[in-house]
Amino acid sequence: MTTETTSTKAEKGLSRRTLLKTGAAAVGAIAGSGAITGFPTIWAKTNITLRQFGTGVSNINAIAEKCKADLGITLEMTATDSDAAAQRAVTQPDSYDIADIEYWIAKKVFPTGVLQPMDVKKLKYYDKIVPLFINGKMKPDSVIAQGTAPHTVGFVEAQGAKKFAKEPTQWMTMVPTIYNADTLGIRPDLVGRNITSWADIMDPKFKGKTSILNIPSIGIMDAAMIMEALGNIKYADKGNMTKEEIDKTIEFLIKAKGDGQFRAFWKSFDESVNLMASGEVVIQSMWSPAVAAVRSKGIACKYQPLKEGYRAWGGGLGLASHLKGAELDAAYEYINWYTSGWVGGYLNRQGYYSACMETAKGFMTADEWGYWIEGKPAQGDILSPEGKVMEKAGAVRDGGAFEARMGAVACWNSVMDEDRYMVRRWNEFIAA
Repeated sequence: MTTETTSTKAEKGLSRRTLLKTGAAAVGAIAGSGAITGFPTIWAKTNITLRQFGTGVSNINAIAEKCKADLGITLEMTATDSDAAAQRAVTQPDSYDIADIEYWIAKKVFPTGVLQPMDVKKLKYYDKIVPLFINGKMKPDSVIAQGTAPHTVGFVEAQGAKKFAKEPTQWMTMVPTIYNADTLGIRPDLVGRNITSWADIMDPKFKGKTSILNIPSIGIMDAAMIMEALGNIKYADKGNMTKEEIDKTIEFLIKAKGDGQFRAFWKSFDESVNLMASGEVVIQSMWSPAVAAVRSKGIACKYQPLKEGYRAWGGGLGLASHLKGAELDAAYEYINWYTSGWVGGYLNRQGYYSACMETAKGFMTADEWGYWIEGKPAQGDILSPEGKVMEKAGAVRDGGAFEARMGAVACWNSVMDEDRYMVRRWNEFIAA
């Protein structure tokens, strides 16, 4: 995957930059004339292009195509890995208009001032966002998970603020779009026994056939889940380790690596799919759609619920600080479209979760909603967004219902106070 954005071509008539100067007035005049009704035509008339970058999980061509069809806005998408996304957000702020990033990345990025807070009064579906992103709880009595829970970096005090607010305010850092509860993927045909704990990845029986992912901020969380499950350590907060806790965790990983426990350390979705599909690895860190991708090849693969719970992550859309005028209006329009249901249904059908579940429901069949969200057995075949059969009638989703999965989150992907030290030690582990 490339980290370079494609260059924007000037379209006939109005270039994108000329539009910045004339666009808002032009759009206003066109709309005010009564000659045009409905936003798609308005944006189509202005040749607006929004440049979006982020991780491959949600920078999907189908979303760009549907956005163009529905709104007339051209989306230029660039997919990167998480670390490259964090770096680009801060170091190349003029290269994008929309940052599609994870909340642990927002913790690093937002305080630098490259993104502008969003006015919740302009967010059409703000009241439909699941409470997890507003107050950190699935239900009023839920316990807030460890790590960088999205609501802790979800708001700032005022329009120009860079410091995160302790409570919800009028100013949101990002609009949440996609999230999931991650666990270990297994090959049930090859593991040869029940898998119930994060500790099982360290079973000597699986020596040379395990893998964890090599993105430090996420890999260290998997390692923490494993360490606690083994009883090696009890972290005060897995998402914010002390130097001593980091050292203990890395030393454990280096020893396990030296003993030959790991087959590989993957960075991309495709790598994880290939390791599992080939049978080189039988138990590993995995993402839900990667499990689905293995299964779609006719190979047994399961996303295994574990007694210690899940490691969760969430992402959202942030607005570049330089956006103003017609481009800013278009960006809000795009975000309101994104949360209006079609994209949510698409993401839900991939095995992720939509941040506005209520609107997504309108774009799924009752059977799809039952299977993906309610944990019910499928009545008919369950299809991927591309129309491929993912599951046969009778199948039940691994981990069950949405509330059961997201209600069993033990920690969120996070940025620690000792982040730089952790990354340095993680790189020592990978190089060992």
